[in-house]
Parts: sequence; C-alpha cells; structure tokens
Amino acid sequence: MEGEIMWKSIRFATILFISAILSTQIGCAQTSRASLPPTPVDSVVDTLFGVPVADPYRWLEDGKSEKVREWTEAENAYYRQYVEDYSGYQKVLERLGQLWSIGSIGAPAKHGDFYFYFRREVGQNHSVLYMKKGLTGPEQVAIDPNGFSEDGTVAMDWTAVSDSGKLVAYGKSASGSERTTLYIMETESRKILPDTIPYTRACGLAWMPDAKGFYYTRFPAPGSVPAGDENYYRSVYFHHLGDDWHNDSLIFSTPSDKTSWSNPFLSPDGRYLFISIWYSGSIKYVYLKDLHDLSSQLQPIVDNVDARFSISSMNDRFYILTDYGAPRYRVLEATYDKPSLADWKEVIPEGTDILQDVSLIDSSLVVRAMRNASSSIDIYGLSGRHLRSISLPTLGSAGSLSGEIGGKEMYFGFDSFTMPSTIFRYDFDSDSLAVVGSLKAPVDLSNIEVKQVWYPSKDGTPVSMFIVARKGLKRDGTNPAYLYGYGGFNISMMPYYSSNVALWLDAGGVYALPNIRGGGEYGKEWHDNGKLEKKQNSFDDFIAAAQYLIDSGYTNANKLAISGGSNGGLLVGAVLTQRPDLFKAAVCAVPLLDMLRYQNFQVARLWIPEYGSSEDSAQFQYLFKYSPYQHVRKGVAYPAVLLTAGESDSRVDPLHARKMAAELQAATSSDNPILLYVEMKAGHGQGKPVSKRIEDAAGTWSFVFRALGIKYGE
Repeated sequence: MEGEIMWKSIRFATILFISAILSTQIGCAQTSRASLPPTPVDSVVDTLFGVPVADPYRWLEDGKSEKVREWTEAENAYYRQYVEDYSGYQKVLERLGQLWSIGSIGAPAKHGDFYFYFRREVGQNHSVLYMKKGLTGPEQVAIDPNGFSEDGTVAMDWTAVSDSGKLVAYGKSASGSERTTLYIMETESRKILPDTIPYTRACGLAWMPDAKGFYYTRFPAPGSVPAGDENYYRSVYFHHLGDDWHNDSLIFSTPSDKTSWSNPFLSPDGRYLFISIWYSGSIKYVYLKDLHDLSSQLQPIVDNVDARFSISSMNDRFYILTDYGAPRYRVLEATYDKPSLADWKEVIPEGTDILQDVSLIDSSLVVRAMRNASSSIDIYGLSGRHLRSISLPTLGSAGSLSGEIGGKEMYFGFDSFTMPSTIFRYDFDSDSLAVVGSLKAPVDLSNIEVKQVWYPSKDGTPVSMFIVARKGLKRDGTNPAYLYGYGGFNISMMPYYSSNVALWLDAGGVYALPNIRGGGEYGKEWHDNGKLEKKQNSFDDFIAAAQYLIDSGYTNANKLAISGGSNGGLLVGAVLTQRPDLFKAAVCAVPLLDMLRYQNFQVARLWIPEYGSSEDSAQFQYLFKYSPYQHVRKGVAYPAVLLTAGESDSRVDPLHARKMAAELQAATSSDNPILLYVEMKAGHGQGKPVSKRIEDAAGTWSFVFRALGIKYGE
C-alpha cells in the first residue's frame, strides 16, 4: 500500500465524494456492493472478423485521465480498508517484517583481481553491490542503491562489470518503470564518469577487454519514433568512454521489425562480436563479426531458425546450447573459421534432462540442467565427456554460476522450499563443495515436508506438482491451500525459498506449485503445448491441479486460494472465469486480461509469438474463446478476487486490472469482495523496495486469510 494509513472516516468520506462525481458521468452499471460507487459504463462495441465484442469499460484504459485516477483512488481506498480491517493485519505485517529480515545474498563473480557480489542487510530496501580484492581482501561497498532516493523507489536494475573489475556500468530507474539511464563508476575511487546514456532498459552490455568502450543496447528517444514505439526498436551501439552518446556508432538494428530484441557479447579476447536476435521464445538469428578484420561485416551464422541458441565463447571456438533438433536441448561446438550452423558438431547430445545453461569454467563445460523441475549440475570435458556430477542438498534451484576459463573455482547460489539462499564454492582440483554464505530463516523449517506428485490433466497428460506442508498433515479436506502458477514463456517453476510462502506454511497452510504446460520444465514441446492455440492446456493443467488438491484431501473449494502474476495473472483470470466454483479466493497480480487488445499497449507486441493477436483472424478465434475480460458473466457467484497492478508498469498496462475489476464488480452475485489495488509508484515488480514488498504482501495475505476464514495469530 502507499502512503500512511488513512483514518476510516476520511476514507469513507473520500469514497462518498468520488461516488458523487462518478455518478454523473456516462451510464452506470449496477453493483451489489454498497461500499464502492457504481462504475460508469461505455457503449463501445468492436466488430472483429464479423464478431461484435462489447468493451463496457474502455474508458478505464486511459490511466492519465483525471476521471480514471479518481476512480482508482476510490478502489485503492476500499482495498486498504478491507485488508486493514482484517483482525490479524498488524500481526501479518509484523511477522512478514521478521521473515524478510534475513536479507539476501548473491554468488560472487570474479573480474580481474576483484570479486563482486550482492547482499542486502536488515532494514535495506535494495541489495548492495560489494567488492573485495582477492578472497581475503577487505569488503568494500561498490554501489549502494539505497541512497538513490529517500523512499527507495529509485532502483538499480542491472549491472555490467568490466573484465578488470575497475569499471562498472549500471542502470537506474524510478518507480519500477524499468526505463533506465546508464551510469559508469570507477570502482576503486567511486567516481561517477560523465558517460551517462538514457533509454537503456534491460541493457545488454559487452565491455571491450581494455574497458575503453563497450557495445550496448538502447531504445529510441521519445519523439524520434511514433508514439508508443519508443518501447520497441532495440538496437546495438558502440560507445567510446568519454564520447557524447549522441554520436555513438549504430552497430545493428532491425528497422523492418520493431519487435526484435538484440543482445551483443564478445569472445574473451574481444576479437569476435556476436549479436543474437530474440523474438519472444526463439533466437532466430545470430550474427558474428571479426573485429580484427576491418573488412569484416556482420554475417549470419544462424539465419531465421525457430529455435533457442545460447552461446558461450572461447578465443579459438565457441559452444552453443540449443533446442534446435533437440527439444530437451543439446550442446554443439563451432570454430570461428567455420562458424555457421551447418558446420556445428554435437558434443553433448540430448538426454532425459532439460539443459538450461552452459558455463565455460576451468577447462570444462559446466551444465546446469533440470530433472523433474529441480536443478542438477554436471561437469563435462570440452570434448563432451562426462566427468562428474555435483551433489546438491535437496530438490531445489541452482543459479548464478560464475567462474573463469582456466580458473579453478566456481560459485553458485542454491535455495529450496526448506533452504534459504546458500552460496557454494566448488573447487575443481579437489572436487569439493563448500558453503561460503547462507541465510537463516526465522522460522522452523525442519517440520516442513516437500512432495512431488503427478496428476492427469484434462487431456490425460501427466503434470508434476510440488506440495509443501507441515509433516504429519491430515488430509481430511479441511486445510487451507494456496495454489500458485505461471505456465508461459518457457519459464520453469522450480523449488525456491520465499519469506511469503514461509508465512503461509507457518500458519498451517498447504502450498502447491504445479509445472503446467507453457513453462519450460520439460523442454520445448512442453512450452509449445501451452502457447498460441494450445494456451487452454495451461488453464486445464492448473484447474486439474486444484481438483487434485481437493480430491486428495488436502483442501476443499472453500479453503483454496489461487494466485499468479503477469502471465500467471492471465492464468488466474482465465481459470477464474472458467471455474469460479473451484476456489474461494484469487490473487491476480499485474495481469494480462483483455487479450483482444493487449498488443496495443506498452511492450506487448513482443509477446505475440507467445499468445497471438486478435489482428489475425485465426488467432482471434482462440483468443476470444478464453480472454478473461470478455468472459465475465452477469449473475455468477464469483469468489473473492484481489487484482493488483503498478501505475508505472512498462510491461503490462494496469488497464487490464482496472477493466477486469469493474467488470467483476458489476457482474458478481456473491458477497465476496472484488478488490483492486493499483500502486502509484511501482511497476511490474522490478526494483520495488523491500518496505513496499512487505506492505503489499501483508495486504495480499490479509485478503487471503480473511477470504478463507483464517484468524491469523489467534
């Protein structure tokens, strides 16, 4: 929530005042909830391929409208009143503060003589970038984003440290917008260089080995392209330190396709420049240039191939992790004199595991993979011979692997449902693994049990799911359960530690995480079977997960809450409209919900390869069948629903949550609350200060506890 808690009398007066204003505008929909003013409706009807499509809340798309802002303020006030009136709200808020107090840690990465790593201490809103010279050198603060703003809403979105460790480029953005400006700092002197470059959202940056310049990505300046297109046309430039960024050389762009997403990277010696071109789910093009040859041009080594390609380079060769011809991925090798796809040779064939990434460390290929949606790490020789496996503590997620070619150490992070973030150091010479950093949760995790089950979806496809609960749980159908899902963009849901989930488990709840189609847990086919015209499979898998929890005695429909954010918000919205009888509460965060108009806002055209577009007649047909906003039905007894959004969200426009909230509020025949909370100084989630995360989580859990009839702390 935002700002100080207002007195109930002030909130009520505000609602009445806004109600008087709105009741005079347009025509009003009826609502059974006296606590909110009726929402005006439009008579907008679009005809798409001969099908009339009503859009009664089109006016709520204009977030800059004073009328929309007043309406949103009333909704926010009602939300705050509802959650803060919950008897356990303060206890939830206090307990979350304790659980989040463990902070965070990250795996170190070596650059020259320096090690860099992130850590967040108690009371800090953002993780701090630390550095030290050598393993035993004194720790120094490199960049502390907690000083960027008083309220913590200015964040450091990304960093790129030079090979020597003497310079670091980083991006700052405000209010979660992710629209970053690039800065450069000398790490030892802490001096900020004059090289400041705007429009560097999610910047891909590759330093030259001498750190006198770098390749980087930049978006066009507002006004230089048609309105809205400043979110597209990501291009690669080269910047010499000390130059005016306006004069940076354009290295690569795709003016004929604004939705491509380019990234530059270099071979370790800086001789070879790679540029990969991503199109929502596939890297269809990879270009290569020999920078030592003045006559050399960027040449395509992957040319319009619908597959994923991730390249790890050495000075004499490079390795490619790809699902090209291998849905579960394989590793190929290539040389610079014969770099094209046709000349690549296989070194690690496709197996039963899903290969996730390959790192060149020591003189080995370190492969991080998934086995049934849980991490594994294996070490191979450069020729592809399997050397050894690293034994991990439990079912969990390993990430942030770091090490050097020729180096003898590797660091990585690991966490699981019952194990907060832990940093490991692996020694290649001794084949030994040691803990070098860990967090301790202020909650007893020894009594928590994790199970992985399989259940059939609607079409019979077996789907895996993690179920986390206290040991000895009675499966008598009375336990409160929280089902979280995502299912899109090839993103995998793996075991992880969460302070928010710890609160739920500590309160006796059951937490369930299914690996539904659309994700990447079981390879390319798993993803493909949950996107475009097969998106309904994702929803069916999630519905079947809920039914499994009920049929297996974990819970019942009146004790079940479902949750998801972003693409997972679409998932919740679709399941909410298709099976409103299956659960008691739904948390729908930063969601996509009007799938007939989503592509018109923010960066959403990037996602057409995942969802399709209503501009295409065939794709319109299947989008129209499930688009949540168009499937809210008058007179249905909907469960309690909390929709959340960020006013500064530059990925998913908050219009989706606003329109869906209005539609549900007008349609529902139940007394269950339909709540909307639009945070004014927040975006999609990136860069949100911890203080706001805790307040948001307190509101969400208070909503869930209240909806399910749980008296927290009593």
